[in-house]
Amino acid sequence: MPERSGEKRTPSHFRRSAKQTFALLKMITPMLLAVIGLVGLFETLVTPQMLHSLFTGEPVEDTVIGTVAGGVSVGQPFMSYIIGGELLDEGVSLYAVAAFILSFVTLGVVQLPLEAQLFGLRFTVVRNLLALLFALLISAATVVTLRMIS
Repeated sequence: MPERSGEKRTPSHFRRSAKQTFALLKMITPMLLAVIGLVGLFETLVTPQMLHSLFTGEPVEDTVIGTVAGGVSVGQPFMSYIIGGELLDEGVSLYAVAAFILSFVTLGVVQLPLEAQLFGLRFTVVRNLLALLFALLISAATVVTLRMIS
């Protein structure tokens, strides 16, 4: 590996970096475990049938409800596709499902404290507000686009 700006890598440099990494890991481990536990709890308690009962069939309401439901029940993309497919099979509108999938993977109400601790409160708030806005806009654009090509 080439040296940067004449900097020589030594075992002490590695040890210092490793100590800093483990100190950060030690600091965030309790919060990380709490987030993992809450996400698991939400994925267990919030079923596709419960989400289906929330939707009205109105595009604007479904988009907002889908965004909120996805943001609260945060999870991994592969889970959102499974839940989204189930919701579509149950007759939930594409507006709601698109908004749900987008917010499920980009918003993180449960993860806010950890994200704020790692990246700062201002960054966390701005990122989540932008994710919320774009989840609403992209879900509407997705439905409009799919209707145009179908």
